[in-house]
Amino acid sequence: MEVLLISIGGAVGAVLRYMVGQLIDNTSFPWATLVVNALGSFILGSVIFGVSDSDILLLVSVGFCGAFTTFSSFSFQTVSLWEQGEQRAAFLNALGNLTVSLLAFGAAWLLIA
Repeated sequence: MEVLLISIGGAVGAVLRYMVGQLIDNTSFPWATLVVNALGSFILGSVIFGVSDSDILLLVSVGFCGAFTTFSSFSFQTVSLWEQGEQRAAFLNALGNLTVSLLAFGAAWLLIA
């Protein structure tokens, strides 16, 4: 049952992440990755602080947020920006993802906990 819940959440999260990537222009800066990481952090915080059902926690936190957010894409895009001579954008991408994601998680904590 746990694997099924994680699989369903992961499938939904992966498809939504793809759709966000299609909607947001990623050509000059990886905005879509920043958006999914911030939204995913808020959703994860909301579920952790607001839900006590272990099945829902698995579905949303491990499954959905695990597939919706992306540390690997963030890392790749940051290194790619650096290699392209866009050191300022690489630094802003790293700082922006960390800052915005932590603020989103903190906002969920303030709103729900």
